[in-house]
Amino acid sequence: MHLVDENDAIPVRTREDLLAYFTGAGKPASAWRVGTEHELIGVLANGDAPPYDGPHGIGALLESFVTRGGTPNSGRTQIEAGGSAVVEHGHAIAVARGEAQLTIEPGGQFELAARPVVDDRDFVTDLRAHFAELGAVSKELELAWLAIGLRPFGRREDIPWMPKQRYDVMRAYMPRVGTRGLDMMQRTATVQVNLDFADEADAAAKMRCLYSVTSILTALWAASPIVEESVSGYQTYRAWIWRDTDNARAGLLPFVFERDDIFSAYTDWALDVPMYFVYRGGYQTAPADLTFRRFMERGWNGEHATRADWALHLSTLFPEGRLKKFIEVRGCDCGSFEMIAALAPMMRGLLYDRTARDAATALTAGMSFADRQRLADEVPRAGLAARAGAHALGELAKQLVAIAADGLSRVAPTSRALLAPVEAIAASGRTQADRIVELWRAHAGDRRALVHALAHPGLG
Repeated sequence: MHLVDENDAIPVRTREDLLAYFTGAGKPASAWRVGTEHELIGVLANGDAPPYDGPHGIGALLESFVTRGGTPNSGRTQIEAGGSAVVEHGHAIAVARGEAQLTIEPGGQFELAARPVVDDRDFVTDLRAHFAELGAVSKELELAWLAIGLRPFGRREDIPWMPKQRYDVMRAYMPRVGTRGLDMMQRTATVQVNLDFADEADAAAKMRCLYSVTSILTALWAASPIVEESVSGYQTYRAWIWRDTDNARAGLLPFVFERDDIFSAYTDWALDVPMYFVYRGGYQTAPADLTFRRFMERGWNGEHATRADWALHLSTLFPEGRLKKFIEVRGCDCGSFEMIAALAPMMRGLLYDRTARDAATALTAGMSFADRQRLADEVPRAGLAARAGAHALGELAKQLVAIAADGLSRVAPTSRALLAPVEAIAASGRTQADRIVELWRAHAGDRRALVHALAHPGLG
């Protein structure tokens, strides 16, 4: 979730003003951290999606976290450290605790954006504490949380919308630009990691590596095979949804493989993506033809572009690797506790060690961009059985995990053990999706048993 900082109202008038957003974000390697975000799909005991209101609702969940961690911060759009709620039109929509944030997605998915860490074991400690607290609160509210990347029960129409202005705007916009945008908003759950960069050259190399292996990561983390209470035949239906959500702002970006001036290239692309909204004390829906370039050059509705507007616009772009003041890895289903914890060390090993990064990039270096697009189309259904040129994706996955482990041996050897679940998937070819299908078939037709089988331990 992006929280608008209205204090960052510095005007932006030129392309150079926008580039400064990226160039000023570089950090020396000694200051690099990794932050993990994950979304959990909540259900009632019978498998139904919880509403926002009521004794078993998402609003009550947020209120419980506020009670335990802070006091309401009514009407504020930027939250203060120490534990406070963000309230929008009388509804709590987020809670902040220091560098961590708890937020809600459109279909009631509950997200933890954990504090960035130097040591991945610290994130595991944070995640374990979060799960313990969530389990205690959810027991009182009779909620369960599933280790899966897509809501398996019911239709999209059965899922209540959460009361957020931002989502109201996106809800109206999505059907105009793709066939699956509302499914993305309401039904999917992902795990993401955020990584630092030193400068433009370093950011370009990291983005190129990420885009080179993103389909392999998607296959390794696949965990969304059930759709509307049936085995879909997909390994990751969540990834298939993203293939036609809004192709003007999602998917693979060709310039990542073509240009080393990544800050300029990304800025040029982002300038011409239509804006969802402008925020001035609330979200104002932008007209369909309002790109950020036009907004910066001409203004709109009496308003002129600021640095906060640029940051907000960047948060509405959804490519496989997103560039902000850090790099976001966006291609993985949420799943088990262990796989949530494994993504940060996986990416630390691949992107924070130059030898590993070069080796990972080389795995698919012979593929054309058209080949990469075809692979991204094939992976949602075939997973590790997909073909990447002359190679089976499963074989490349084994190599990629070994490269990550080698990188960790140099940059973070204490994180090495956290790769174990990914190594097991790569070695066996048996994904989380395969296990979910087995559980589904074992309890077919019994929603309550399925909720218990698919829930995280302690959260069901």
